[in-house]
Amino acid sequence: MIEKMQREQARSDRRRTILIVVASIVIGLAIIAYPAIRLIQDSRTKNQALTDFGVAASAASCDAPTNDDGGGTQDHRPDGEKIAYAVSPPSSGPHYANWAPFDKKFYTMDDRPAVEHLVHNLEHGYTILWYKDTLPKDQIDQIEKISKSKLPDSSIGKFIAAPFKQDEGKGWPEGKNLAFAHWSAPGADQKSFAHRQFCGSVSGEALKQFMEKYPAADAQEPNGG
Repeated sequence: MIEKMQREQARSDRRRTILIVVASIVIGLAIIAYPAIRLIQDSRTKNQALTDFGVAASAASCDAPTNDDGGGTQDHRPDGEKIAYAVSPPSSGPHYANWAPFDKKFYTMDDRPAVEHLVHNLEHGYTILWYKDTLPKDQIDQIEKISKSKLPDSSIGKFIAAPFKQDEGKGWPEGKNLAFAHWSAPGADQKSFAHRQFCGSVSGEALKQFMEKYPAADAQEPNGG
């Protein structure tokens, strides 16, 4: 009887060992495969136009772009100072001396720089797609794909998508979940404007139209970044 129990225990131990080994192999393969799959997906996305993502511009419930008073050029404030911007999300204004990394185009709330850093990027011709931090994940995924797709030549690659918390500024128009922002160069009268366009849904086509209307070269300091 004791020998029988020992044999059954040995078989049970072998089965458990085999299951552990198989599970470890599966998990190991998944860990290896995930970055490879992401790399393939990103490679495919880079070859897609941003108009392939989201809904058509006509279906995105976008308002007309605003003409905000532009101001704050080279008005650098100490890091950590909280700046109250005149409009929400900001399209111009005082900012921190350091900008957000020029080579990163998509942020979540986990890694987003301070708003004041991102406004500095606007000064250098960037278009920022601000999206509500409460946006559903499937729409945030579309925005991430847009950030990795082929941007219009007029943008010179100067684009950032970043979340915006509603307690960081004044409330947005009802039903609007994202906003494009660009800070234009001064006109002949030395007056400058900044622009925001609110949309209800993600639309690569609407973003393309905005970026072509307000190209990266139309900026306070277009040569930066």
